[in-house]
Amino acid sequence: MKSLASYLRVIGFLVIAFLLLEFTIDSGDQMAIEKYPIIWGVLAMLLLFAIAVEMIAETLKSILYRGLSEEAQQKYLASEEKRKAQQFSGIKNLYKKLAGGKPIEQEGEIVLDHNYDGIRELDNKLPPWWLYMFYITIVFAGIYLVRYHIFDGNKQAKEFEIEMEEARIAVEEYKKNAKDLVDVNTVELLTEKSDLAAGKQIFETNCIACHKSDGGGGIGPNLTDEYWILGGGIKNVFNTISEGGRDGKGMVSWKTELKPVEMAQVASYVLTFQGTTPAEPKAAEGEIWADPDAVPETPNEEVPETVVDSTSVEVTVSN
Repeated sequence: MKSLASYLRVIGFLVIAFLLLEFTIDSGDQMAIEKYPIIWGVLAMLLLFAIAVEMIAETLKSILYRGLSEEAQQKYLASEEKRKAQQFSGIKNLYKKLAGGKPIEQEGEIVLDHNYDGIRELDNKLPPWWLYMFYITIVFAGIYLVRYHIFDGNKQAKEFEIEMEEARIAVEEYKKNAKDLVDVNTVELLTEKSDLAAGKQIFETNCIACHKSDGGGGIGPNLTDEYWILGGGIKNVFNTISEGGRDGKGMVSWKTELKPVEMAQVASYVLTFQGTTPAEPKAAEGEIWADPDAVPETPNEEVPETVVDSTSVEVTVSN
């Protein structure tokens, strides 16, 4: 490749290819090129392809040029020179308009009558780009004045409060779907079949050696009765799985082996053993645990009917 246009075409093709790959491949929070290193190979192949196309085009152009007559070659060279001279002419003209000022050949028209030791002063106008920016600041100041001092727009402190509230709502929405952010204070009982199935798999992989597959207990306590050593309920069970049981003789901590969502899943699955009947239940350990947040049920007391015996009713009539 010999011409600047060829290099620009190759670079432009490569940038477009990169953007298409980046915005069409779902890579989550990461850039696609970071998550899938194979994209580097694809871009390298596309770069080689673009270079090959440019080289082939230049070769074909050279072959066609040699096949022309001398007069046609002269015309072709003249057209190429004219095209190169006009290349980027629009950008150059725009730059000249924005820069303003007089060219050196015309500086004599704006020389002021100031001369000090041969130093002369030119009466150049401000560059248009500077003037445009100055006008924009005037318009912005006017809009700002009207909005914040006439129509009493939100001040910075109020805008900060609004943005913080929006951020808080966004964080809460994110937490609803980000199960890995769960901890002992925010964990809730999971009832979805997929979560319980995942909890069952974790339990059968890590817990049946001590609690048996039906939760009846072995080395570990019985999980089917109402007695709990460290408290029942989703929060206590989650905390026991995370931090471990009693020092020296309880269950080990699993927080380095399991993710928070996995501990929530297995804790929810453990609570499904409540009320079941294992094959060989271990004797109860601990104390009966009652959920302090549970709302006690109020029995519906029937109101006894009042039966009136008509024979025992006396009616007194007075004059």
